[in-house]
Amino acid sequence: MRFGVLGPLEVRTSDGQLVRVPEAKVRALLADLLAADGRSVSADRLTEDLWGDVQPRNPASALQTRVWHLRRALDGAEPGARELVVSGPAGYRLSARTDAEEFRDLTGRARSTKDVRNRKALLIDALALWRGAAFADFADEEFTRAAITRLDEERLVAMEDLAEARLELGEHAQLVAELSALTAQHPLRERLRAAHITALYHSGRQSEALASYEDLRTHLRDQLGIDPGPALAELHRAVLNQDIKAAPKGNLPTPLTDLIGRETAVRRVRELLDRSRLVTLTGPGGVGKTRLAIAAASSMADQFPDGVWLVELSGLDRGSHAEVTDLVSTVVGVRDDPTAEPLALADRLVGAFRGKRSLLVLDNCEHLVEPVAELAERLLTKAPELHVLATSQEALTVTGELLWPVPPLEGADAVQLFAARAAEFTLTEGNVEAVAEICRRLDGLPLALELAATRVRALGVHELASRLDDRFRLLAKGKRGGPKRQQTLRAMIDWSWELLSDAERATLRRLAVFSDGCTLAAAEEICGSTVDLVARLVDRSLVTGQRFRLLESVGAYALDRLTEAGEVDETRRKHCEYYTKLAERAERHLRGRDQKLWLERLDAEAANLRAALDHADHDTAVRLVNALAWYWFLRGRHGEARRALARVRDAEAATWQAGFAILAHEEPDPQRRVREALRNYGSPRAVWFLGLAQNGVGDLRDSDDMIAKALAAFRENGDRWGEAAALSTQTATGRDLAESTKDAERSAELFAELGDDWGRLRAAQKLAQLAEVAGDYARAERLLAEALALAEDLQLWTEVSYLLSRRGRIALLSGDHATAAELHERARRIAVDQSHQRNEQFAEIGLGLGARRQGRLDDAERHLRAWLDWCRRIDGEAGAALILAELGFAAEQRGAAETALELHEQGLSAATAAGDPRAVALALEGLAGAHALAGRTERAARLLQEAERKRESVGAPLPPAERGDVDRVRARLTGRSADGG
Repeated sequence: MRFGVLGPLEVRTSDGQLVRVPEAKVRALLADLLAADGRSVSADRLTEDLWGDVQPRNPASALQTRVWHLRRALDGAEPGARELVVSGPAGYRLSARTDAEEFRDLTGRARSTKDVRNRKALLIDALALWRGAAFADFADEEFTRAAITRLDEERLVAMEDLAEARLELGEHAQLVAELSALTAQHPLRERLRAAHITALYHSGRQSEALASYEDLRTHLRDQLGIDPGPALAELHRAVLNQDIKAAPKGNLPTPLTDLIGRETAVRRVRELLDRSRLVTLTGPGGVGKTRLAIAAASSMADQFPDGVWLVELSGLDRGSHAEVTDLVSTVVGVRDDPTAEPLALADRLVGAFRGKRSLLVLDNCEHLVEPVAELAERLLTKAPELHVLATSQEALTVTGELLWPVPPLEGADAVQLFAARAAEFTLTEGNVEAVAEICRRLDGLPLALELAATRVRALGVHELASRLDDRFRLLAKGKRGGPKRQQTLRAMIDWSWELLSDAERATLRRLAVFSDGCTLAAAEEICGSTVDLVARLVDRSLVTGQRFRLLESVGAYALDRLTEAGEVDETRRKHCEYYTKLAERAERHLRGRDQKLWLERLDAEAANLRAALDHADHDTAVRLVNALAWYWFLRGRHGEARRALARVRDAEAATWQAGFAILAHEEPDPQRRVREALRNYGSPRAVWFLGLAQNGVGDLRDSDDMIAKALAAFRENGDRWGEAAALSTQTATGRDLAESTKDAERSAELFAELGDDWGRLRAAQKLAQLAEVAGDYARAERLLAEALALAEDLQLWTEVSYLLSRRGRIALLSGDHATAAELHERARRIAVDQSHQRNEQFAEIGLGLGARRQGRLDDAERHLRAWLDWCRRIDGEAGAALILAELGFAAEQRGAAETALELHEQGLSAATAAGDPRAVALALEGLAGAHALAGRTERAARLLQEAERKRESVGAPLPPAERGDVDRVRARLTGRSADGG
């Protein structure tokens, strides 16, 4: 758990969730403990701080109440966190880490490093932890005053450290404005003033540097009666004598706004320029290549004492080599001299760089790649100290060139940029999701975010987010002063479009029909493209990756162009047919050795498959949904399956739809729905799937009957996969244990021969369940571990959740309560992430079982009762029987005989209705315990005998690890003591 004091008081869980600490006095108590920085604060001091002169009637009791509320708030957010509030003879203290400690760690590391770039990065990270004034919401309290003073001083020292690091890196011009504001706030800080004077001097503002010194001297004399110290006096003399090392030469502009979210990128560009003399930053228009190049070049100015020069090439309209050379020469200051020897201008330019350590930034080269590449190669070959940093949508392809694709901004960085550029806007909990949506829809492109930010004042972020489908009209006006290609979103992409050939344009616009990218084969077939054309679009930063994707804005633009070309309908028809055939091929491979490969292929194409279904005609849609149904089942995507299948009128699809509806617990009368579905489509696999769906819903015998019918048909038809599936799906209800085990082993053998890993894990899971019933827990654990490895390899997360719970049950039966709880909790979290209520229920029931066996009856009842109504509604009697039995045993352990009797009678009724002999036996054992507790020993003994006969009837006597409840009952009958577990 993390506590924030560098700003308003804030508490977050270990996974970043904000913790609400209610009531002003409880928050004040927390602030007081945090201000003590880990030291104990006496109870008297705390009551004085919290209530001042108006003390409550019982101060000690009032303080304890607030401490209790604080602990409850912490523990409610993260179990066990209540232990952070420690009480002792000296009072109370908070044993927790704060952002102030993290700040000190980072600044300490910064001061110990000799690498100035690393020092700067660490200091930036440290200062970024500040969200405002320290203890901002408790700034007027006496108990925070000393802590605030100390933290404010530490923050200023870090700012001074950072200013000096940036001066070492040559960031003089960028620092001036920041330091001017700081010195105005803190006019007496000599170290801060020295940095300000140095920054002004190196920015060519000597008179202002001298004025800054005079301002400091005036403040010191007027307020303290002293003169500046020796170090500042020496700096003043150096400025007067112009005896400070000259600032780097060049023409880099001073950006009007901060560069946000690019600290790591700047470091990366610097590293690349240390390795190579030619680095090209590539990426789509608007991704921020220019800003990044300028920032990186500025930070390296001290390494290039002979100048850092920026040449903006976008103003040249497909210029020649001579025109490019002339522009670069003009920027650098090289001119033709009619009185000098008749050398070519290019040779004069080479001479200007030869023997000098300079950095040349060539910006926006994409429309002039050939002449720029020719000039760069000539300069680098003949001027060995020169370095070139280029920005382009495609590579220059010069020997020695290092490429670095500039990534869009992600997550918090994109949100921070948008918020910083939006006028009169404050980021809050109420609007941060809308801002994140805007950033995602605009691909994290800084230019697009800045254009969108200009609309916030008029529209607000929620309205802005809702209108992004019409983004080109919405973002049709930007800020004045920038290049025309950067003033609207459409102009930004137009710039790239105009550079393409007709064939490249055709491929780009047709790629707009894909969702979340495509393979090369899909692009070739649907777009009529070639490898070379797609590769050219990748080279031009309009298409990304080996799986070819368009940024959302580029995709919207390309779709407009596709519409203009009149190609939408035909391209979508090809798209639908391609992905329908892909799904049909996949369906044939999802029950064999290539299962994992095809699951991954369909995962990658999930968005395209949905898009194909959205635009398919009815006959194509029928083919598509029937081909995908088994994939949806394997991946646990029951909701998606139900929605897709409901869109078509087809007998096979209706059968799938019925099964998914039952699995989702949305069918009030499963048997009726099954009859209706099979009336029109009754293939053996349909019968089996519907039987599988009914397994655990209502009377288990209905499910077993259907699976038995399917099994007979599979064997008659020679369908080995179907036979294996049916054998692995049968329940053990009413069947001999040895017979069930034999069937499950045959299922495992068949699935292994077929190479179906899903089938192997289901067979292993069935065998483990039967081993558990037989009390062979070592075998059950081994089988479950094997099944879990298969499920994780296939990324079948609903199966993973269920298998973790099953392993939790084995750990519980083996007496390892800690492992059982950990496994059940992991299973529960995965089930919640997958929105799979049945697995969530199964996991939490496991937590309840463990709690009862440890004697934590309150916890057990809380876990169990949370799902009783759900089980009655969804699973019917079969699901409720176990919970009622467990609740009955808990009541008996409490000594509540009548409550236990009532619960076990309900459980017996449910187990009998479900037709499960072992569940009936469990209810009878529970009734025996209730009667024994009430003194009706003969009745109890008869019930135990009857339960034993029930278990023997299916060859499943009660294993020793599950005899805790029965042993306790027998001990009560004989007057002996027994363990309550």
